Amino acid sequence: MGSIMVEMNSTIAEVTARIRERSRDSRQAYLEMIRSRRPKDFARRRMSESSLAHASAGCAVIEKTQLLGAGWPNIGVITAYNDMLSAHAPYQDYPAIIRDAAREVNAIAQVAGGVPAMCDGVTQGFTGMELSLFSRDVIAMASAIGLSHDVFDGAMHLGVCDKIVPGLVIAALRFGWIPSVFVPAGPMPSGLPNPEKQRVRQLFAEGKVGRDALLKAESESYHTQGTCTFYGTANSNQMLMEVMGFHLPGAAFANPGTPIREALTRAATHRVAEIHAQGDHYMPAGEMIDERSIVNGVVGLMATGGSTNHALHLPAMAAAAGIILTLEDFADISAVTPLLARVYPNGPADVNHFHAAGGMGFLVRELLDAGLMDGDAMGVAGPISGYAAEPYLEDGKAAWRPAPDTSADADILRPVSDPFSKDGGLRMMDGPIGLGVSKVSAVKPEHRIVEAPAIVFDSQEALKAAFDAGELDKDFVAIVRFQGPAANGMPELHTLTPPLAVLQDRGFKVALVTDGRMSGASGKVPSAIHVSPEGSRGGPIAKVQNGDMIVFDAERGVLDIKVDPEEFAKRIPDEYRPNENGMGLGREMFTYFRELAGPAANGASQFNFSNRGD
Repeated sequence: MGSIMVEMNSTIAEVTARIRERSRDSRQAYLEMIRSRRPKDFARRRMSESSLAHASAGCAVIEKTQLLGAGWPNIGVITAYNDMLSAHAPYQDYPAIIRDAAREVNAIAQVAGGVPAMCDGVTQGFTGMELSLFSRDVIAMASAIGLSHDVFDGAMHLGVCDKIVPGLVIAALRFGWIPSVFVPAGPMPSGLPNPEKQRVRQLFAEGKVGRDALLKAESESYHTQGTCTFYGTANSNQMLMEVMGFHLPGAAFANPGTPIREALTRAATHRVAEIHAQGDHYMPAGEMIDERSIVNGVVGLMATGGSTNHALHLPAMAAAAGIILTLEDFADISAVTPLLARVYPNGPADVNHFHAAGGMGFLVRELLDAGLMDGDAMGVAGPISGYAAEPYLEDGKAAWRPAPDTSADADILRPVSDPFSKDGGLRMMDGPIGLGVSKVSAVKPEHRIVEAPAIVFDSQEALKAAFDAGELDKDFVAIVRFQGPAANGMPELHTLTPPLAVLQDRGFKVALVTDGRMSGASGKVPSAIHVSPEGSRGGPIAKVQNGDMIVFDAERGVLDIKVDPEEFAKRIPDEYRPNENGMGLGREMFTYFRELAGPAANGASQFNFSNRGD
């Protein structure tokens, strides 16, 4: 399944080589750290009798016997279950399924700990969003606490959305001497089509429909358990886990509550019980994931038009394994990776339609055969060359067959020979204002270049107020500053999409430049996001003034300002005035995170793993 003897694309090979070279010291230190911890026996045999008694006291009798005897491998489960959020509610039943599946193969499973799972869809446009990005690092730390009991021979990570999966990956890699398998919950069945939902949102923004119509549309779209069906960060996470090898093949997009979903969960349990250090197929997470895995992830992101949030998350995940990934790497990979999928917001289809058209197996095979994805990189099921497959039920158990040769719907999924576009649609934007990224795969070509005066805002609320007051019916580039991690936690600014889209539909040339984030669901309005250095730390975005002529050119990756360079250099950046001093709704507890947050270009993380193995 998939081609093994394929010559790699020269650009992909070059990017992989330079990542390996720049990461040489930090990667070596990391590998020395995890290799020094390779267990010589089952983890529980290192424990004292008192510690072991504590670690088994809550278990069923059969499991307690095996735990105390340390004769079976013990799987630690880290879960993001809660019953408020549709994507994570299915995980309620997973521990029982996993424990039962573990017994089938002479293994034990214990829930090692839970991690928070917040929903950006709930907090979008509200104060709670200021904790969203930082929740990624909290999740990594909470996972580390669960695994720190050090009684586990393998781990299973249950998470789906936005910051949850990147946080779990960071922890899995810092505990990289044990095998880790990621287990998804799957997308909810299709509801109200995403374009119709977006249409109602725009009508509400224009005051043409009331809140009752908006709530009806939103409820019909987000209607049951499972991940939201658009191709935002959550579903981009699932694609990434598959092409990076943390999933079993084809696990990403099976719906919750279906027989194949449970069969895949059981198969994942069986697999982690096979790849522990005392068996014949040891696959430690930190050695499985290498530079090729990271590049495969970026290729998958570009080929599917995935979320721009991963320009933050992938560098942070890579750093946890001692690998240094830059925005230049993203841009160079994007330039040679064709866009093979159109899933909302890049098109009307949702991830269920993508899955039915051929899904991940078709996508992986096309990228392998084109030399764009490295099939020799490893996954939990073996080489990635074997991931050009789809699961099916055979006698009630998961089995795999080759991915389909052709797409079932060329409007959703295409081969490399006939892509939607020749590149992945992510641009590195650079110029005097700073360094950022722009996702152009959903932006029509006629909207990708905007030259217009700047209108400067210090918050998303200020822009929306100006729109409501009718002050924005003109060509302009919105500069929304003081939205970076050090300022207010880098909230997503997805609520700006409807008013800016309305102005675009009225015929005005508009673009957004911000040191904040935009949701993976953002689409048609051109934007340069994650602009770094951020304004609150004196970045040049804080020097832009109302009326400055901005050149936004997403085709060439140019973010320029028509101001004399010497004059611009002499300008004093406007001072950041903290939003309510960061108080309220728990924000005061995250002062430490804001102070330590790194630049967006490096993943906006408080962790510094560079050149360190501990």
